[in-house]
Amino acid sequence: MNRSRVIEFEEIEGSIVLQIVTGYVEHIVYRNEENGYTVFHLETEEGEITCVGTFSMIHEGERLEVEGEYTYHSVYGNQLKVARFMVKELEDLISIQRYLGSGAIKGIGAALASRIVKKFKEDTFRIVEEEPERLAEIKGISESKARDVAHQIISKREQRNAMIYLQKFGITTALSAKIYKHYGEKIYKVLEENPYQISDHIVGVGFKTVDDIAIRGGVAFNSDFRIRSALLYVLGQGTGEGHVYLPLKNLAERTSSLLGFEIENIENVINDLAIERKVISKDVDGESRIYSSYFYYMELSVAKMLHNLNIGCEMSEELIEKSLEKVEKSEEIVLDESQRLGVVEAMKNCLMILTGGPGTGKTTTINAMIKFFEFERKSIMLAAPTGRAAKRMTETSGFEAQTIHRMLEVNGNPEENLGGFGRNKENPLDVDVIIIDEVSMVDLPLMNGLLQAIIPGTRLILVGDVDQLPSVGPGSVLKDIIDYGGFSVVTLTRIFRQAKESDIVVNAHKINQGQRVTLDNNSKDFFFLKRYDPEIVIGVMLTLIQEKLPNYVNAKPVDIQVMTPTRKGVLGVERLNIVLQNQLNPKKPGKEEIEIGDRIFRVGDKVMQIKNNYQMEWEIRTKEDIVVDKGSGIFNGDMGIVKEIIPYLEILQVEYDEGRVINYPFEMLAELEHAYAITIHKSQGSEYSAVIIPLLSGPRLLFNRNLLYTAVTRAKKCLTIVGSEMVFQEMIENKREHNRYTGLTERIKELEEVKE
Repeated sequence: MNRSRVIEFEEIEGSIVLQIVTGYVEHIVYRNEENGYTVFHLETEEGEITCVGTFSMIHEGERLEVEGEYTYHSVYGNQLKVARFMVKELEDLISIQRYLGSGAIKGIGAALASRIVKKFKEDTFRIVEEEPERLAEIKGISESKARDVAHQIISKREQRNAMIYLQKFGITTALSAKIYKHYGEKIYKVLEENPYQISDHIVGVGFKTVDDIAIRGGVAFNSDFRIRSALLYVLGQGTGEGHVYLPLKNLAERTSSLLGFEIENIENVINDLAIERKVISKDVDGESRIYSSYFYYMELSVAKMLHNLNIGCEMSEELIEKSLEKVEKSEEIVLDESQRLGVVEAMKNCLMILTGGPGTGKTTTINAMIKFFEFERKSIMLAAPTGRAAKRMTETSGFEAQTIHRMLEVNGNPEENLGGFGRNKENPLDVDVIIIDEVSMVDLPLMNGLLQAIIPGTRLILVGDVDQLPSVGPGSVLKDIIDYGGFSVVTLTRIFRQAKESDIVVNAHKINQGQRVTLDNNSKDFFFLKRYDPEIVIGVMLTLIQEKLPNYVNAKPVDIQVMTPTRKGVLGVERLNIVLQNQLNPKKPGKEEIEIGDRIFRVGDKVMQIKNNYQMEWEIRTKEDIVVDKGSGIFNGDMGIVKEIIPYLEILQVEYDEGRVINYPFEMLAELEHAYAITIHKSQGSEYSAVIIPLLSGPRLLFNRNLLYTAVTRAKKCLTIVGSEMVFQEMIENKREHNRYTGLTERIKELEEVKE
């Protein structure tokens, strides 16, 4: 079976002689999944070379014939810029060498494996099994080591054969070992009958990987196994977009598009998956909703735990009034009717929700609650989804707050491992009161982890603005809890006098209520600069960042945040970050930088972590370089500054909030992106002294009231919008939102009906 494929790129101009090199992909250093730009090490007979180019799909361990020209890179040295390449079948010798050097045989590394195969060639395994003493002919192998190596190879004969066999499907050595560990000698039957089940059993293996394996192995294009696996993959993609389930019609359309043909009798496929307990089908108002079993039972679990926490606490009216008077006197405040109701509900209920927009007194109400519980000698914990939100909560309350992940003592990956939190059902939080802020950012998995660590009788107070954008992860938890209508919910609506002095606050409420905003710039903190050319918009923003705003808000240019609705386009995040980096942190002699793919990271850059990484370790050090705290976990949306780049160690160091310092290996820099400009979605839970928003035309579904409201409420001292007033007013009028498919409200109601 011929598995070679040839991919040609644009011809290289001029008379440069192209080099043709053959080898196998030793290590993929960087890959941009959107455009295929890849940097990798190619192991050849002459040694290792670094290759760069755009590749549709390659894997570590694949054998390539590449053609291109050599260029010089200041950090990486000589690189082969690939013009065209051919993927070839692994030759036997390469497969043998890859296996021996994979770590499967203790004491044999890549270099030693190369020497063994170079000497014995195709006869390697026969020599090992029949004449093991001859291994001592290899430099670096003693007679005793030769016997040990031979014993290992013989005892792992089946594993060896399986791993070499798997490499013929383009599977990396590391993944081959992982697959064999799970299936053992059954792997041949698995690949022959249904390779798609690998994605069900092996963490980190998705549909696209096994589909590539299956197609290479000759699985039918319309195989039932392929259809089932694609359905589960699409459900997983849906959760990545914030959905907890997908309507059957939507699921069918998306799966058919992925597979390349229209699926017939999809209900039969769903029924089969339901019998295997991989999906749950729920009919609501004539609509079939398809859940992955994992998220359906998580949603049900959250609903049950909310019910269990919803316990009343009887207090006499006299005691309540005395407590309120004591709190007001201590804090030197007078609570309005809604704020008093919020504190009273916190006194009387173990589960309550406090919601409201900016300037409505949520902070004052929280502080009053804290003071009441302190008078009652209750132990209290405060937390928020992000480091920035927790820091702000600490500053406004005077009471230490932390991230939810840190409070729950994250020690693994809770998205893949239910034991990812040190605090859970078996080891709950030992505290009387828990107050969580910015709950609109909390997704379903995080809420599930939080509730598992809280025992009934503990007071849980959830605080947030339900009109903000929903969480990045799946679910609309705060909205669904409020929509249920059976829990204690207090909504603050009055804008206080001090807040009314801020046009940011006043206009945010106008936007949220669909009212027109006057754009006359007769304001101290809300400005609209009307510009209609994208390049002029960018020029104005640079002037604001570099010259106008730093003194106005007493902040450094790096602290002024550009927020934009989109990633793509002339005013999207990707282009703006290139422009802003060049202007705000330009290349200078002596300033270290590293080029990874099509991005350059430079000391002083403002960067953002773009995915949850629960294993990444951080430290907090004093000026004397003494470690005062350490832990693990960095999360989607965390922002920091590049402090140091060490090329010879291939390390980039970033300092985050609270002085947490993380060392990123270069191969993990795909988890970072520049943050001079960020999307409005990524700004959730954060507050910035000054915010600049470029605003020209964009997708109507995205350019809506909800997005604009969230953007405006992120500014603390000054908000400047640069762009079209027509687009601004249209966004206020546009109530269309990207609806999320969630069922938490229905799960809660179902449990209430059972109780009745």
